[in-house]
Amino acid sequence: MGGIRVAASWAPGRSEERLWEFLCDQKYSDEENLPEKLAAFKEKYMEFDLNNEGEIDLMSLKRMMEKLGVPKTHLEMKKMISEVTGGVSDTISYRDFVNMMLGKRSAVLKLVMMFEGKANESSPKPVGPPPERDIASLP
Repeated sequence: MGGIRVAASWAPGRSEERLWEFLCDQKYSDEENLPEKLAAFKEKYMEFDLNNEGEIDLMSLKRMMEKLGVPKTHLEMKKMISEVTGGVSDTISYRDFVNMMLGKRSAVLKLVMMFEGKANESSPKPVGPPPERDIASLP
């Protein structure tokens, strides 16, 4: 049944309603490129929602952190979820996720997401073994 709930949850009308909620919020009126940011956040949220239930649960967050190359312990992930939801839920909703990404306060998950974006923009890392060095080249 989860697939049906997701289809209803992310249907075009419902999705546009979610975007308008943030576009019309005075709290975010000074945010530059808000529509583009919201589209990017939605894409990232759906990538995190690995079980397609419309929420990011502990296991989805665990798999995503591992995929991003920053694995976290069970306790660290519970703390991350609590930080995003204000301690009221064991799963991260889309609204919580967007509020975290647009919010002024720093959250561990937000920092990971920002770091991931910057890491993807940077030049590719060199591949292969490091160049050989001799004792004279050491500082």
